[in-house]
Formats: sequence, C-alpha cells, structure tokens
Amino acid sequence: MKKLCILLITSALTMSVLAQEKQISALFGHATFCIPESDKAYVETYLSFDAWTMNFVKTDDNRYRATAEVTIVATAGDSVCFWKKYNLNSPTVDDTNNLGFNFIDLQRFPIGNGIYNLSVTIRDVASSNQPSSVSEKLVVRYESDKPAISSLQLISKATKTTEENAFSRRGYDMEPYINDFLPENIEQIGFYYEVYNIDVELGTEKMLTCCYIENYETGSRVTDLLAVARHKCTKTVPVYGSIDLSRLPSGHYNLVVEVRNRDGEKLMYEKLPFFRSNPSVEPEPLSDYATTFAAQYTDTTTLNTYIDALYAISSPQEIKDAKRVMASPSVEKKQAYLYNFWASRNTVDPAGEWYKYRELVDYVIKEFSYPLTPGPHTDRGRVYLQYGPPDFVRDEKNFVGTKTETGNNEFSTNYDGSLGHIYYLPYQLWRYNQLPGDQPNRVFLFWDEFRSGYYKLLNSNARGEVRDMKWEQVLSNRQLQENAVGEVGKQFERGY
Repeated sequence: MKKLCILLITSALTMSVLAQEKQISALFGHATFCIPESDKAYVETYLSFDAWTMNFVKTDDNRYRATAEVTIVATAGDSVCFWKKYNLNSPTVDDTNNLGFNFIDLQRFPIGNGIYNLSVTIRDVASSNQPSSVSEKLVVRYESDKPAISSLQLISKATKTTEENAFSRRGYDMEPYINDFLPENIEQIGFYYEVYNIDVELGTEKMLTCCYIENYETGSRVTDLLAVARHKCTKTVPVYGSIDLSRLPSGHYNLVVEVRNRDGEKLMYEKLPFFRSNPSVEPEPLSDYATTFAAQYTDTTTLNTYIDALYAISSPQEIKDAKRVMASPSVEKKQAYLYNFWASRNTVDPAGEWYKYRELVDYVIKEFSYPLTPGPHTDRGRVYLQYGPPDFVRDEKNFVGTKTETGNNEFSTNYDGSLGHIYYLPYQLWRYNQLPGDQPNRVFLFWDEFRSGYYKLLNSNARGEVRDMKWEQVLSNRQLQENAVGEVGKQFERGY
C-alpha cells in the first residue's frame, strides 16, 4: 500500500489565510481477480481517506461534508487502458471536531493480461493544495486453462450481506484492510483470495488450502499452520479465513497461503508482506539451526552458492527472497532460508530433499559452469536441476546430415551424393521419458552457436519451454529450406 499525502509549506504571511486548509491523506491499494467462466480479469482499487486530513464544508442541511476528486488511470506503454475521474463525498457529520474516522472507496474495472502502470490522483475539492499522485506496477496474468491464485487481500471485517453493495462478495460484505501496518490493537484480521481452474489440475480430487506466517527476512515459519481446509475443485474456489495476531511479536512478516493436492504437495502459493507492532510481546530468540542440515554450512560463499542454485525450482517470489537473503551479511539468515526452503516442501525430511538436490547442484556446477556463468544459471544446468538427469543424451560435435530430396519438403536419411551434405552446429539432444503433468517423451535440444562449449536451449516440446518452429534451420546455418525436416529434426521427433 502507498500513502498519498500533500505536504503544505507556507510562509508566515500566508499562514493565517491557509490555517483552515488541511493536508489530505489517503491509503491506496489494489488487487486483481478473475472470472474464469468468462475468461476475463478485473482490478479492484481501494482508497481509505483519513477524514481528519480533509476540509469539511457546510451543506444545505447545516451539516458538514468533504469531497475528494479522484482520477484513476491504467496505461500500457503509451496506451490508456482505463480512465475514470469522479468526485467522492465523505459521510456527513454534525460537528467538524468529530472527524476521527476513515472512509473507503472501492472501484472495479475490467482489464486484460499484461503489465500496466496504475496511477491514482486525489485532490481535496475544498482546498487550494495541489493534487497528489501515486503510481504502482500492475501485473495481470490469468489463463483460462491454467490454475492461478488471485491477489491476497486483508479483510478488516466480514458480515453477511443484507443488501448488495460494492463490498459484497460471495454472500458477505468484506471491507478491505488497506494498509501493510498492523498495530497492537488489531489482534485478529481476515484474509480473502480466490483459486481459479484448479479442476484443470486435479479433476474431481479435493484440494487443500492452508495459511501461516513467516519471517520476511529469512522465510522461517513463525507459526504452525493457521488454517487448513478442504475444498471441492471448481472453476473458482473462494477462500476466506482469519489469523490471530495477539501473540505475534513486532517485526516484518509474510502472510502465506498455499494450495496443495490431497497428498499435501504444494501446487501454488501467494505471499503478502506486512509490518507488525506488538511491543507487549517478547520476540522468541532466533534459532541458530544448530540441529539442522543447514548448520553444516558456515561459509558465506558456500551458502550463497547453494541458495542461488535453488532458482531453477523457485517461484518468482522465492527468487526475490533469495536475492535479499544473499545480499545480507548474516550467516544465520542464509542458514534459515536454506532450511525453510526445503522444510516448506517436505516437513518430515527436509534434509533428505536437500541432499538429493545437492547432488544435482554439485554435478551441474562441475559439468556446466562457464566463465562468468555458474552452472545452475546455464540452460543445461537449469533444465538438469528442474527435471533431473535426462534418460537419454545425444551429443554431436560435428554432425553431417544428408540433403537428398524425397518430396514433401523432407530429406532422405540415405545420402546418395545428389544434393550434398548438411553441416550442423554442435548440439545435444536430451530426452526425458516422462515429465510432471503427464508429459511423455519430452525433448530438449541445446546448441553451441559459437563452438565455444556454451550451450543454449534452442527448442523443446516440454510445456512452458522454448519453442522455435525454425530451430533446425538455425542449427544448420539455414542450409535447410523453410518447413523442411532434416535428420536432426527426425532425431528430435523420435527422441534419440
């Protein structure tokens, strides 16, 4: 959340004239949701105005009211995708000395997948102060055939809906909590999110949702699972829960929600950072992880190397967290991150999971490292860590194919000298008999473009990987005609 605030600086001569003007202040937040049935997404924007910072004027019925002019703009590059300008009235009051309240505005508008700049400008209509603006990056990514989680939203209160209104959702009026600061007087707070298209992944199985709090810096879990529930898999699964903050010490945390299958395997998760102020609760001493596998690594370089090597199997948020931990000088924080990364995947045997993965890491560092590029950050290293050792490898340094025409834009594998040879750049073909998500016979083709020993991924038929329809032309230095299938193309199709 970002706070909009106008700072008024005046001279002594003008102070008396502007003494009644205030500095408008508001908290701004946003969230994205999806309607899978219609394959559409929408954005919610939230503004929480501090009434005390606004200028209230007398109305016709001798009461008082403030008005804010609000402008919301969403842009993608130079294109304006959404624009709205409106006046927002505060609740009316009888006495301007009783302004100790906030009031919330909620807006919704449809939006497609993409990266946007979302900006909000507010101006107190009864003030001569200049408007105040704030901008945030907005990323929208929902696909009709892939599971996803909406934004995670804090809820200050939820009551059954008696009359439909802007805050109504799934039969409840949910008032968003528009702040990332949770003071001592808030002992419990709700949260809401939606899970989409989980039936595509799990079919008729039940899914599990769970929630917990982790330390923002280290990723270590500071509570047990706070909420665990089973849900029927449908196009949209709404999830509402609440967390007890009464014994949570002051600090910087993440609220984490997870979606798991019936076997407890984590499928998706979302994090929401927040600050907690609770001076009456003494924080527990930070564990030194002396009894865990992470304690054996006390060298900063080694810890950073192993944490960095997790990126191949990490989510975007975990990659950001890892970069922050690696930048810290604290060995204990690095140990905590390494331990909690694997504990979140296997609570029973995190050490066993780590040791299996470390074998892959050590091999990748030894075999695939290149000057200025550590093994885990090469394409071959990333694939090896993400999917494990391939079931078959074909390594060709100077492969020569044939160019005998057989029709249908294909070339014979039996060279008779009539049309010459095809010289391919060095390449490796990796085949996996089975990849997760019911993907049999998946192939990765890496090529050494400059004959330097550095291989890049050129083409794969695995889901979510690089695909290039002209990859064989590229590999053969365009000796093949467009849409033709040469010998390496047939190797790719066979998987060997």
